[in-house]
Amino acid sequence: MDREPSERADVCVVGAGPAGALIASQLASEGQKVVVLEAGPRFDRSKREQQMEETIRPGDHGSVWEMGGDRDAFSASGDRYYPLNISRVKGVGGSTLHWQGMVMRLHPSDFDGSHDTDEPAWPISYDDLRPYYADAERALGVAGDADNPFAPPREEPTYPLPGFPPSYSDSLFAEACEQLGITMHSVPNARNSEPYDGRGPCVGYGTCQPVCPSGAKYDASVHIEDAEAEGTKVIDRAPVQRLVTDADGRIEAAVYATPDGTEHRQSAREFVIAAGGVETPRLLLLSANDDHPDGLANSSGLVGHYFMDHLFAGAGGTLDRETRQNHVGFLTSECHQFYDDPGQAVARIADGETVVESSDEALSPLKLEFLNYAGPSPVELALSGEEWGDTLLSSLRDSYGNSIAMGGLVGQPPRKENRVTLDTATTDDHGNPVPDIQWSWGDRLERSLSRANEIQHAVLSELGVDISWTVGPADTGPAYHHMGTTRMGTDPQKSVVNPQLQTHDVPNLSIASSSVFVTAGSMNPTLTIAALALKCADHISERL
Repeated sequence: MDREPSERADVCVVGAGPAGALIASQLASEGQKVVVLEAGPRFDRSKREQQMEETIRPGDHGSVWEMGGDRDAFSASGDRYYPLNISRVKGVGGSTLHWQGMVMRLHPSDFDGSHDTDEPAWPISYDDLRPYYADAERALGVAGDADNPFAPPREEPTYPLPGFPPSYSDSLFAEACEQLGITMHSVPNARNSEPYDGRGPCVGYGTCQPVCPSGAKYDASVHIEDAEAEGTKVIDRAPVQRLVTDADGRIEAAVYATPDGTEHRQSAREFVIAAGGVETPRLLLLSANDDHPDGLANSSGLVGHYFMDHLFAGAGGTLDRETRQNHVGFLTSECHQFYDDPGQAVARIADGETVVESSDEALSPLKLEFLNYAGPSPVELALSGEEWGDTLLSSLRDSYGNSIAMGGLVGQPPRKENRVTLDTATTDDHGNPVPDIQWSWGDRLERSLSRANEIQHAVLSELGVDISWTVGPADTGPAYHHMGTTRMGTDPQKSVVNPQLQTHDVPNLSIASSSVFVTAGSMNPTLTIAALALKCADHISERL
């Protein structure tokens, strides 16, 4: 493959995930000369069924997306260990290659900061991003139904594609939720419910993570291919080592390495970092020079600070009837009732008995999920067992079919001490310091996880579930949504990028990533990432 730099480029994009892919596609369609530099490989789509089979077989086969080794080394020196490589993919398509595909908009309250701390709110409002949300839904091919009474206002009543119907276990949950006055509604998904954008509909493999074998679920390689059709050059296996500035303080070139160890310089008029919430601040810090001794775009000293994630809360057990789990590999129903009012009481409708007391404590927003994949799947049981024939069949019948569970996400308030730095004692395969994640939680997050568990237990108990497990404050983990390390703002001393996604310090450098998030909310971040990327592309186009 030709990994030589292009002689002329209007825009150089670092990262071929959803943000980088959307920016490249839009700018290329407008006639701009775009080069995309991606650290990881280009994967063969025809091998996805094989990848699916690898993931469901017992034993450790490693990452089907080739994560690990010196290239992806990291440190985690904070109060809480952060398992970084579980959560990311380096390659054309980025983490959308293994994401779940859920795409919700943040709420207006997320932008005004009311859920979080006294730190500054976003410098843009929900209304500012609203048209870009609609464009992002069309670009990703979102399937959904406008039945969520708690969702923010929409400019169009319908989604690009019809939503997926509720699962069988959703109907069971509906009985209990109705008794408790809890409203269920559908989940918007970036997967085709019918043919769209040249891709077929979901065929129900049920293995949606870490791979969608059919290609019905959106991944960013779709827009990379669109960009290439418009003349964009995409160079894979080309990790950017540093960004070089000129005498005027502008980015002059991105220095990238190729598999043979050779370094190249890609020049351009505008540069975009779209490398996620960890690698984006790392690249800025690696690009320190005499004029920028603390790293690029870091006069505020905030590059890497305010790292955030969502935390998982869940509970489940067994029911004395069939639940039909693992027929659907994604969520079809949720509850956002406790998003803007997480402290509201839960009462049984029939007799008015309070099941969960109200709370006036400061809580993060809660997003509750009704899972479709509780308990082991028959395939998993059969492949991991040592029985055969009728004995195996009997064991499968005894072990499968009556599990049921709820999940949920709780947003982490921004904390300055949570940060991504460089670990100079550990280096990657090119000799660069690896990222070090310093992560902690705080009391508000733990209270919010406990609150989510209370509501989940109320629903499961109303349904008659024998609750056998709970994931809460003592044993939770991240949802692997990296946010907040190059936050947006209007004050250059308190933020890294401005509302146009342009860094305060370097005029021809933009950042398109969840790293610009000021607050985390509790919604899966990819749709907001996509909306911000489209906004970023518009501003770059104006400057060009």
